[in-house]
Amino acid sequence: MSRSELVVLLDESYPQQLQSLAQQLQLPLVNPDQLADSHAEYGLGFFQQALGVKELASKAGPVSVDFTSGTAAHRRNMGGGELIVKAMGGSKQNRPSVVDITAGLGRDSFVLASWGFTVQMLERSPIVASLLADGLRRAQHCENFEVQDIAGRMQLWQGEAQDYLVALSDEQLPDIIYMDPMFPPSKKSALVKKDMRVFHAIVGKEQDGSELLATARAKARHRVVVKRPKKSAYLADQQPSFSLAGKAVRFDIYSLRAFVK
Repeated sequence: MSRSELVVLLDESYPQQLQSLAQQLQLPLVNPDQLADSHAEYGLGFFQQALGVKELASKAGPVSVDFTSGTAAHRRNMGGGELIVKAMGGSKQNRPSVVDITAGLGRDSFVLASWGFTVQMLERSPIVASLLADGLRRAQHCENFEVQDIAGRMQLWQGEAQDYLVALSDEQLPDIIYMDPMFPPSKKSALVKKDMRVFHAIVGKEQDGSELLATARAKARHRVVVKRPKKSAYLADQQPSFSLAGKAVRFDIYSLRAFVK
């Protein structure tokens, strides 16, 4: 996405936050009344107190990170995520440390944190990272103590995953490195289509999965877990040790060394 296609939407309720964000991201700060003159396609701003990105020509709502309601709350209250937890391995009494090197909107990281994992999230896009940071901040200060506790197990780092992993010392290596490379949105869900359309526009070109997978396998203590569409090819044509498949997705597990029982 070129800088001219995304603007920060001025809001008198959040003047300092938005001015700081525009400066940090090097984006123009535009009054909503002047949008027609900006030729922008997407707007970054606060929508019902949540930072989000909206496709300006669409009637669809903004894309934001919400760990307190919606899908996150449903999965927290009704269960879910058992397959990804099984893919991580370890034990309930001693959850492994996880680095999610393709955090995106943080949904899988939140599921893992809700199951007791400590998760370090990496996000290369500064714009997506700003949405994640806002979602974490709201979760950490919400009235639900359970959500506060879950958010306390999540940390965010913005930058290239390759740089982060290469810089890790032997003492800093995580037990598990988790990857969820971008893949085409499902045709079955309008919400997913909206989220992924905006996400692809923000993030741009996909990372080199083969290089990232090779580095991850060199830096994880116990395993690398890669999320794929159920019927897709293995990432970088690298066959995993084993896979766990659900209805729509598959987790490919590259085992390095066994967990201590």
